[in-house]
Amino acid sequence: MATAKLYSEAGEAKGTVDLPTSLFEQPVHKQALYEAVRNYMANRRQGTHDTKTRAEVKASTAKLYRQKGTGRARAGSAGSPTRVGGGVAFGPHPRDYSYTLPRKIKRRALKSALSDRAGNDRVSVIEDFKMDAPRTQALVGILKTMELEGRHTLLVLDREGDNVYLSARNIKGVRVLRSNELNAYTILWADNLVFTQKALIGVEEVFGS
Repeated sequence: MATAKLYSEAGEAKGTVDLPTSLFEQPVHKQALYEAVRNYMANRRQGTHDTKTRAEVKASTAKLYRQKGTGRARAGSAGSPTRVGGGVAFGPHPRDYSYTLPRKIKRRALKSALSDRAGNDRVSVIEDFKMDAPRTQALVGILKTMELEGRHTLLVLDREGDNVYLSARNIKGVRVLRSNELNAYTILWADNLVFTQKALIGVEEVFGS
């Protein structure tokens, strides 16, 4: 069974904890990971790029010079794509890049990413803790005690840890997600995963089936 290091609220090592087999001991499916990452990045694209066609550029519509007798190739509008400052032929225009990935592939990719991190001892569990107010430096101190300072770290919280969420989102190299927001792309981005105990239960409830 896959295990992870268990830390106290202060970030001190306390032993190990078993990880759910349904999430952290699955075959790593590289094709599913590729599809999930590609889908995630495509869905994030704004698609606001735009080029002007020959009908949209500001240029004279007059014929540049007479048709015959000059020895040069015939030419019409200055807005032709073959001329400097002219329109762009077949250029990009605003579009929606997002698409839906089958649920089974997304789930397989998520389990593959979690299993890969667990297999390389990059998953940690910290006891549930709360903050009365957002305190970024306090959380930085906890991560430093856990020897995670300066590394790409994904902190996974339960749905109620608002002050912890606010404390973590401004730390360089740290990303924070709710247990129901977990995705393969962010897991692969992170060098280390840190789950709170409640978040680990929540992830199993949402994605364990």
